Amino acid sequence: MVRLLVFPLVWSVCVAVAMAPLGLQAHPFLPGEPEKKPVALVGGTVHTGTGQVIPGGTVLFHQGRVVAVGRKVEIPADAKIIRLRRHHVYPGLFDPWTNLGLVEIPAVRATRDQSETGSINPNVQAHVAFNPDSHRIPVTRANGVLLCLSAPRGGLLSGRASVMMLDGWTWEDMLLRPDVGLVLQWPSAVPALGWFRRNTPKPRLDARAAELKRLHEAFDQARRYLQAWQARGKPDVPPHDYDARWHAMLPVLQGKMPVLVRADEQIQIQEAVAFARRYGLRLIVVGGYDAPRCAALLKENNVPVIVTGVLRLPRYRHDPYDTPFTVPARLHAAGVAFCISGNEREGNVRNLPYHAAMAAAFGLPREVAVQSITQFPARILGVDQRVGTLAPGRDATLIVTTGDVLEIPSQVVRAWIQGRPVSLESKHTQLWKKFREKYRRLQKRQKANSGGKNAS
Repeated sequence: MVRLLVFPLVWSVCVAVAMAPLGLQAHPFLPGEPEKKPVALVGGTVHTGTGQVIPGGTVLFHQGRVVAVGRKVEIPADAKIIRLRRHHVYPGLFDPWTNLGLVEIPAVRATRDQSETGSINPNVQAHVAFNPDSHRIPVTRANGVLLCLSAPRGGLLSGRASVMMLDGWTWEDMLLRPDVGLVLQWPSAVPALGWFRRNTPKPRLDARAAELKRLHEAFDQARRYLQAWQARGKPDVPPHDYDARWHAMLPVLQGKMPVLVRADEQIQIQEAVAFARRYGLRLIVVGGYDAPRCAALLKENNVPVIVTGVLRLPRYRHDPYDTPFTVPARLHAAGVAFCISGNEREGNVRNLPYHAAMAAAFGLPREVAVQSITQFPARILGVDQRVGTLAPGRDATLIVTTGDVLEIPSQVVRAWIQGRPVSLESKHTQLWKKFREKYRRLQKRQKANSGGKNAS
């Protein structure tokens, strides 16, 4: 028995010692410096993020903000002009549901900072734990993803998510907006069944009922705290202690901050909508696999959906193979506000445009697919006055690609965040250069050897 307990402990320690240096060291790529002169991108195909496409257009930006977009733009005499040939210009891509910056190596506990102890943690703030030196950040932005929502996980009320820009020295530099929404993990209504499950569904359903009860109690207590807080200072109201958890929920109960409810199943979504109506909450559904089945309910209650992954398997055996591919198109046809997130795993955020591309291949209009990873997430998360589109006054957060951003062969060749040029180097490009040099040397050696044999 002792041997069984000691071996996993020793193994975990060995893994942590071997891998922690890799996860804890900072990536070597320098953050960008602000452009000193106005910059004009001339001659490319400009996708504004609003559905408008301008062939042969110009984007002019200065001091971190877009100044003008169009075909006939007056360019200042001192501007830095970048001529684009067959290139495309897009707003920086925006993944609205990730744990980027919170997890480095999932197998090493010291590099996982996405969840706190306990199930009720509304006071947790994701941006404070965000790691600006994560090696996953350069890999992500190399494929055009310059913005993300970094969201905590774990428990029922996981904490507050933040919108982050993927370039900067510290999390303060990278923070676009804190406390965008309170993350709520809605308990699954369908108990998982399988050969690996030893107990019957009833204990799991009982546990779910207990979690829902705990959730209602938390909101009831937070509402009582709000009433006491609003009545503070009155002579007939006794003083009460400050509670960080319930105080963090005041903006939620006042309708100033939405609740990001993680829910894929139809029953989960319906329960979450009823819960939001009971407490007067602004609701955003995250996941949304069954959201098209609840489209009328979502539209009636003005509930947007963050679709977490188009490139995934069907949830149910009776579903056609393409069910997850068609979720965005069905939501769009039903008039439900939505946006697309990539795979939730921190290492796959870079694949965001390909999720939108698959949705476009299965019925979603192509420019709407582009909007679903630029304008729509910015609008749903309340930062559309800063990012998501190329328009005068918006942040100069944009990318230049060799072709359609939804196509895998297209490469991101330039990027700016708030007008600062962003390095597109990453661990992947370093390895590519390393092994390109390896095969160059091998080829050179083979030519030398073949030349010697011919001479002999």
